[in-house]
Amino acid sequence: MKEITIQKPDDWHLHFRDGDFLAETVPATARCFQRAIVMPNLMPPMANAEMVLAYRERIKTALPTGSHFEPLMTLYLTNSTGLDDIRQAKAAGVIAAKLYPAGGTTNSSAAPSDLATMTPVFEVMQEVGMPLLVHGEVTDSHIDIFDREKVFIDRYLQKIVQDHPYLKVVMEHITTAEAAQFVAEASENVAATITPQHLLLNRNDMLVGGIRPHNFCLPVLKRNTHQEALRTAVASGSHKYFLGSDSAPHEKHQKESACGCAGCYSAWSALELYTQVFDELNVLDKLNGFASCHGADFYGLPRNQGTVTLVKETWTVPEEIILLNGKPIIPFFAGQEVHWRVKIND
Repeated sequence: MKEITIQKPDDWHLHFRDGDFLAETVPATARCFQRAIVMPNLMPPMANAEMVLAYRERIKTALPTGSHFEPLMTLYLTNSTGLDDIRQAKAAGVIAAKLYPAGGTTNSSAAPSDLATMTPVFEVMQEVGMPLLVHGEVTDSHIDIFDREKVFIDRYLQKIVQDHPYLKVVMEHITTAEAAQFVAEASENVAATITPQHLLLNRNDMLVGGIRPHNFCLPVLKRNTHQEALRTAVASGSHKYFLGSDSAPHEKHQKESACGCAGCYSAWSALELYTQVFDELNVLDKLNGFASCHGADFYGLPRNQGTVTLVKETWTVPEEIILLNGKPIIPFFAGQEVHWRVKIND
Protein backbone atom coordinates (compact mmCIF):
# COMPACT_ATOMS: atom_id res chain seq x y z
CA MET A 1 0.00 0.00 0.00
CA LYS A 2 1.38 3.39 -1.05
CA GLU A 3 -1.36 5.64 0.34
CA ILE A 4 -3.81 5.49 3.21
CA THR A 5 -6.66 7.76 4.30
CA ILE A 6 -7.91 7.66 7.88
CA GLN A 7 -10.44 9.64 9.87
CA LYS A 8 -8.93 12.74 11.45
CA PRO A 9 -6.93 11.36 14.41
CA ASP A 10 -6.55 12.54 18.00
CA ASP A 11 -3.56 12.47 20.33
CA TRP A 12 -4.76 11.25 23.72
CA HIS A 13 -1.61 12.19 25.67
CA LEU A 14 0.92 14.97 25.06
CA HIS A 15 2.76 17.92 26.59
CA PHE A 16 2.59 21.42 25.11
CA ARG A 17 4.56 23.05 27.97
CA ASP A 18 3.94 26.81 28.18
CA GLY A 19 5.35 30.22 27.28
CA ASP A 20 7.77 30.20 24.34
CA PHE A 21 7.07 26.52 23.69
CA LEU A 22 3.44 27.05 22.68
CA ALA A 23 4.18 28.80 19.37
CA GLU A 24 6.06 25.64 18.36
CA THR A 25 4.21 22.77 20.00
CA VAL A 26 0.60 23.77 19.36
CA PRO A 27 0.86 24.20 15.55
CA ALA A 28 2.97 21.03 15.32
CA THR A 29 0.14 18.99 16.81
CA ALA A 30 -2.70 20.91 15.14
CA ARG A 31 -1.20 20.16 11.69
CA CYS A 32 -2.81 16.69 11.65
CA PHE A 33 -4.64 16.01 14.93
CA GLN A 34 -8.17 17.26 15.61
CA ARG A 35 -7.95 16.99 19.42
CA ALA A 36 -5.31 16.27 22.03
CA ILE A 37 -5.34 15.65 25.76
CA VAL A 38 -2.93 18.15 27.28
CA MET A 39 -0.93 17.20 30.36
CA PRO A 40 -1.04 19.54 33.39
CA ASN A 41 2.49 19.11 34.82
CA LEU A 42 3.60 22.72 34.52
CA MET A 43 5.15 24.94 37.18
CA PRO A 44 2.97 25.61 39.06
CA PRO A 45 0.83 22.53 38.31
CA MET A 46 -2.63 22.99 36.81
CA ALA A 47 -4.39 21.97 40.03
CA ASN A 48 -7.75 23.75 39.80
CA ALA A 49 -10.31 24.67 37.17
CA GLU A 50 -9.31 28.33 37.01
CA MET A 51 -5.67 27.51 36.24
CA VAL A 52 -6.63 24.87 33.68
CA LEU A 53 -8.98 27.20 31.82
CA ALA A 54 -6.39 29.97 31.71
CA TYR A 55 -3.88 27.50 30.28
CA ARG A 56 -6.40 26.42 27.64
CA GLU A 57 -6.75 30.04 26.51
CA ARG A 58 -2.96 30.37 26.16
CA ILE A 59 -2.97 27.24 23.98
CA LYS A 60 -5.79 28.58 21.79
CA THR A 61 -3.91 31.84 21.30
CA ALA A 62 -1.04 29.85 19.78
CA LEU A 63 -3.24 28.08 17.21
CA PRO A 64 -2.71 28.88 13.52
CA THR A 65 -5.38 31.09 11.96
CA GLY A 66 -8.35 29.01 10.88
CA SER A 67 -7.38 25.94 12.88
CA HIS A 68 -10.21 23.90 14.38
CA PHE A 69 -7.96 21.99 16.77
CA GLU A 70 -9.44 21.42 20.23
CA PRO A 71 -7.24 21.09 23.35
CA LEU A 72 -8.73 18.72 25.92
CA MET A 73 -7.61 19.75 29.39
CA THR A 74 -6.62 17.78 32.48
CA LEU A 75 -6.42 18.47 36.21
CA TYR A 76 -3.25 17.74 38.19
CA LEU A 77 -3.99 15.64 41.29
CA THR A 78 -2.06 16.75 44.39
CA ASN A 79 -2.03 16.02 48.12
CA SER A 80 -4.44 18.93 48.56
CA THR A 81 -6.90 18.13 45.77
CA GLY A 82 -10.38 18.51 47.26
CA LEU A 83 -13.64 16.94 46.23
CA ASP A 84 -14.95 20.32 45.10
CA ASP A 85 -11.89 20.70 42.87
CA ILE A 86 -13.03 17.62 40.96
CA ARG A 87 -16.63 18.77 40.70
CA GLN A 88 -15.64 22.28 39.59
CA ALA A 89 -13.22 20.93 37.01
CA LYS A 90 -15.84 18.59 35.61
CA ALA A 91 -18.36 21.45 35.40
CA ALA A 92 -15.76 23.58 33.58
CA GLY A 93 -15.28 20.93 30.89
CA VAL A 94 -11.99 19.44 32.12
CA ILE A 95 -11.88 16.01 30.53
CA ALA A 96 -9.80 14.02 33.05
CA ALA A 97 -7.48 14.15 36.05
CA LYS A 98 -3.85 13.06 35.97
CA LEU A 99 -2.10 11.01 38.63
CA TYR A 100 1.69 11.24 38.68
CA PRO A 101 4.14 9.32 40.82
CA ALA A 102 5.63 11.90 43.20
CA GLY A 103 9.10 12.78 41.94
CA GLY A 104 8.87 10.31 39.08
CA THR A 105 8.91 12.57 36.02
CA THR A 106 8.95 16.21 34.86
CA ASN A 107 7.36 18.58 37.41
CA SER A 108 5.83 15.77 39.47
CA SER A 109 6.98 16.82 42.95
CA ALA A 110 3.48 18.08 43.82
CA ALA A 111 1.88 14.69 43.16
CA PRO A 112 0.22 12.73 46.01
CA SER A 113 2.74 11.08 48.29
CA ASP A 114 0.26 8.53 49.65
CA LEU A 115 -2.26 7.07 47.20
CA ALA A 116 -4.36 5.66 50.02
CA THR A 117 -5.47 9.21 50.81
CA MET A 118 -6.83 9.64 47.28
CA THR A 119 -9.71 7.18 47.67
CA PRO A 120 -12.36 9.91 48.29
CA VAL A 121 -11.11 11.77 45.21
CA PHE A 122 -11.34 8.64 43.05
CA GLU A 123 -14.86 8.04 44.37
CA VAL A 124 -16.00 11.50 43.31
CA MET A 125 -14.32 11.11 39.93
CA GLN A 126 -16.24 7.86 39.48
CA GLU A 127 -19.45 9.62 40.54
CA VAL A 128 -19.13 12.54 38.10
CA GLY A 129 -17.65 10.50 35.24
CA MET A 130 -14.15 11.98 35.14
CA PRO A 131 -11.50 9.52 33.87
CA LEU A 132 -8.27 8.93 35.79
CA LEU A 133 -5.08 9.13 33.72
CA VAL A 134 -2.19 7.31 35.36
CA HIS A 135 1.56 7.55 34.97
CA GLY A 136 1.97 4.03 36.28
CA GLU A 137 5.32 3.80 38.05
CA VAL A 138 6.51 3.60 41.62
CA THR A 139 9.42 5.78 42.66
CA ASP A 140 10.96 3.82 45.54
CA SER A 141 14.72 4.20 45.25
CA HIS A 142 15.32 0.47 45.83
CA ILE A 143 13.02 -0.59 42.93
CA ASP A 144 14.88 -1.07 39.65
CA ILE A 145 13.76 1.53 37.12
CA PHE A 146 12.95 -1.20 34.59
CA ASP A 147 10.56 -2.84 37.07
CA ARG A 148 8.68 0.23 38.30
CA GLU A 149 5.71 -0.09 35.96
CA LYS A 150 5.01 -3.70 36.93
CA VAL A 151 5.35 -2.92 40.64
CA PHE A 152 2.89 -0.03 40.31
CA ILE A 153 0.33 -2.33 38.71
CA ASP A 154 0.75 -4.97 41.40
CA ARG A 155 0.87 -2.56 44.34
CA TYR A 156 -1.63 0.15 43.36
CA LEU A 157 -3.41 -0.06 40.04
CA GLN A 158 -5.08 -3.42 40.56
CA LYS A 159 -6.62 -2.12 43.78
CA ILE A 160 -7.72 1.21 42.28
CA VAL A 161 -9.49 -0.62 39.45
CA GLN A 162 -11.00 -3.21 41.79
CA ASP A 163 -12.24 -0.66 44.34
CA HIS A 164 -13.68 1.71 41.71
CA PRO A 165 -15.18 -0.52 39.01
CA TYR A 166 -17.05 2.33 37.28
CA LEU A 167 -14.06 4.68 37.19
CA LYS A 168 -12.56 4.96 33.73
CA VAL A 169 -8.78 4.52 33.95
CA VAL A 170 -6.19 5.10 31.24
CA MET A 171 -2.74 3.71 31.90
CA GLU A 172 -0.66 6.19 29.96
CA HIS A 173 2.35 5.37 27.77
CA ILE A 174 2.57 1.70 28.74
CA THR A 175 5.98 0.12 28.22
CA THR A 176 5.84 -3.51 29.35
CA ALA A 177 4.26 -6.83 28.45
CA GLU A 178 2.76 -6.89 31.96
CA ALA A 179 0.99 -3.55 31.39
CA ALA A 180 -0.37 -4.66 28.01
CA GLN A 181 -1.67 -7.86 29.59
CA PHE A 182 -3.20 -6.03 32.57
CA VAL A 183 -5.12 -3.70 30.28
CA ALA A 184 -6.23 -6.51 27.98
CA GLU A 185 -7.63 -8.53 30.89
CA ALA A 186 -9.20 -5.61 32.79
CA SER A 187 -12.78 -4.37 32.41
CA GLU A 188 -14.01 -2.18 29.58
CA ASN A 189 -13.32 0.83 31.82
CA VAL A 190 -9.55 0.33 31.57
CA ALA A 191 -7.50 1.29 28.50
CA ALA A 192 -3.97 2.41 27.58
CA THR A 193 -2.07 4.79 25.34
CA ILE A 194 1.11 3.73 23.56
CA THR A 195 3.83 6.07 22.26
CA PRO A 196 5.77 5.91 18.98
CA GLN A 197 9.09 5.64 20.82
CA HIS A 198 8.05 2.56 22.76
CA LEU A 199 6.90 0.90 19.54
CA LEU A 200 10.02 1.83 17.58
CA LEU A 201 12.78 1.59 20.17
CA ASN A 202 14.06 -0.45 23.10
CA ARG A 203 16.69 0.27 25.73
CA ASN A 204 19.54 -0.61 23.34
CA ASP A 205 18.57 2.46 21.32
CA MET A 206 19.21 4.59 24.39
CA LEU A 207 22.32 2.94 25.81
CA VAL A 208 24.33 1.07 23.16
CA GLY A 209 27.17 2.98 21.54
CA GLY A 210 26.93 5.79 24.07
CA ILE A 211 24.04 7.39 25.93
CA ARG A 212 21.49 8.94 23.58
CA PRO A 213 19.70 11.54 25.70
CA HIS A 214 17.08 12.40 23.08
CA ASN A 215 15.74 8.84 23.32
CA PHE A 216 15.44 9.12 27.10
CA CYS A 217 11.86 9.25 28.29
CA LEU A 218 9.83 8.14 31.29
CA PRO A 219 8.71 5.47 31.64
CA VAL A 220 12.12 4.47 30.31
CA LEU A 221 12.55 2.31 27.21
CA LYS A 222 12.50 -1.38 28.10
CA ARG A 223 14.08 -4.53 26.64
CA ASN A 224 13.10 -5.67 23.15
CA THR A 225 10.71 -8.36 24.44
CA HIS A 226 8.52 -5.62 25.92
CA GLN A 227 8.76 -3.60 22.72
CA GLU A 228 7.52 -6.65 20.81
CA ALA A 229 4.65 -7.11 23.27
CA LEU A 230 3.49 -3.54 22.58
CA ARG A 231 3.76 -4.06 18.83
CA THR A 232 1.69 -7.21 19.19
CA ALA A 233 -0.89 -5.28 21.21
CA VAL A 234 -1.43 -2.59 18.56
CA ALA A 235 -1.35 -5.17 15.76
CA SER A 236 -4.22 -7.00 17.45
CA GLY A 237 -6.57 -4.12 16.68
CA SER A 238 -7.91 -4.21 20.25
CA HIS A 239 -9.99 -1.17 21.20
CA LYS A 240 -8.16 -1.18 24.56
CA TYR A 241 -5.15 0.61 23.05
CA PHE A 242 -5.04 4.00 21.36
CA LEU A 243 -2.71 6.75 20.22
CA GLY A 244 -0.97 8.87 22.84
CA SER A 245 2.34 10.27 21.62
CA ASP A 246 3.56 11.65 24.95
CA SER A 247 5.28 14.29 22.83
CA ALA A 248 7.32 16.18 25.44
CA PRO A 249 9.78 18.89 24.41
CA HIS A 250 12.77 20.15 26.35
CA GLU A 251 15.37 22.65 25.22
CA LYS A 252 18.50 20.94 23.87
CA HIS A 253 20.71 21.97 26.79
CA GLN A 254 18.24 20.44 29.24
CA LYS A 255 18.41 17.09 27.47
CA GLU A 256 22.18 17.13 26.92
CA SER A 257 23.17 17.78 30.51
CA ALA A 258 24.56 15.90 33.49
CA CYS A 259 20.95 15.27 34.56
CA GLY A 260 19.12 15.15 31.25
CA CYS A 261 15.37 15.73 31.22
CA ALA A 262 13.01 12.93 30.17
CA GLY A 263 10.85 13.29 27.08
CA CYS A 264 10.76 12.85 23.30
CA TYR A 265 9.37 15.67 21.18
CA SER A 266 7.56 13.74 18.45
CA ALA A 267 4.79 16.11 17.34
CA TRP A 268 6.26 16.67 13.85
CA SER A 269 6.60 12.96 13.11
CA ALA A 270 4.33 11.01 15.47
CA LEU A 271 1.47 10.19 13.08
CA GLU A 272 3.92 9.31 10.32
CA LEU A 273 5.94 7.06 12.63
CA TYR A 274 2.85 5.26 13.91
CA THR A 275 1.92 4.65 10.26
CA GLN A 276 5.41 3.30 9.62
CA VAL A 277 5.07 0.87 12.53
CA PHE A 278 1.65 -0.38 11.37
CA ASP A 279 3.11 -0.79 7.87
CA GLU A 280 6.05 -2.80 9.23
CA LEU A 281 3.58 -5.02 11.08
CA ASN A 282 1.45 -5.40 7.93
CA VAL A 283 -1.64 -4.10 9.76
CA LEU A 284 -2.30 -0.74 8.13
CA ASP A 285 -5.96 -1.66 8.24
CA LYS A 286 -5.76 -1.33 12.06
CA LEU A 287 -4.32 2.22 12.01
CA ASN A 288 -7.66 4.02 11.71
CA GLY A 289 -9.02 2.35 14.84
CA PHE A 290 -5.88 3.01 16.88
CA ALA A 291 -5.44 6.63 15.78
CA SER A 292 -9.00 7.82 15.20
CA CYS A 293 -11.63 5.64 16.87
CA HIS A 294 -10.63 3.78 20.04
CA GLY A 295 -9.75 6.88 22.09
CA ALA A 296 -12.86 8.83 21.11
CA ASP A 297 -15.04 5.82 21.87
CA PHE A 298 -13.44 5.29 25.28
CA TYR A 299 -13.93 8.92 26.30
CA GLY A 300 -17.47 8.98 24.95
CA LEU A 301 -16.68 11.66 22.36
CA PRO A 302 -17.79 11.75 18.72
CA ARG A 303 -15.37 10.47 16.14
CA ASN A 304 -13.93 13.19 13.92
CA GLN A 305 -15.53 13.85 10.53
CA GLY A 306 -12.48 14.98 8.55
CA THR A 307 -9.71 12.82 7.10
CA VAL A 308 -5.94 12.70 6.83
CA THR A 309 -4.18 11.06 3.89
CA LEU A 310 -0.64 9.74 4.22
CA VAL A 311 1.59 8.61 1.36
CA LYS A 312 4.54 6.24 1.42
CA GLU A 313 7.28 8.76 0.81
CA THR A 314 10.67 9.09 2.51
CA TRP A 315 11.64 12.33 4.25
CA THR A 316 14.13 13.32 6.93
CA VAL A 317 13.22 14.77 10.33
CA PRO A 318 15.02 18.12 10.95
CA GLU A 319 18.14 18.04 13.10
CA GLU A 320 16.76 20.77 15.36
CA ILE A 321 13.93 23.26 15.77
CA ILE A 322 14.44 26.80 17.08
CA LEU A 323 12.01 28.19 19.68
CA LEU A 324 10.89 31.83 19.88
CA ASN A 325 13.54 32.41 22.54
CA GLY A 326 16.23 31.35 20.07
CA LYS A 327 17.03 28.08 21.84
CA PRO A 328 16.97 24.77 19.96
CA ILE A 329 15.04 21.61 20.70
CA ILE A 330 15.91 18.28 19.13
CA PRO A 331 12.88 16.47 17.69
CA PHE A 332 12.38 12.74 18.01
CA PHE A 333 14.08 10.87 15.15
CA ALA A 334 16.16 13.97 14.36
CA GLY A 335 18.17 13.50 11.18
CA GLN A 336 16.58 10.11 10.50
CA GLU A 337 14.40 9.00 7.62
CA VAL A 338 10.68 8.44 8.01
CA HIS A 339 8.90 6.48 5.28
CA TRP A 340 5.40 7.95 5.45
CA ARG A 341 4.31 11.59 5.09
CA VAL A 342 1.07 13.47 5.64
CA LYS A 343 -0.17 14.48 2.16
CA ILE A 344 -3.67 15.88 2.74
CA ASN A 345 -5.26 17.14 5.94
CA ASP A 346 -8.96 17.65 5.24
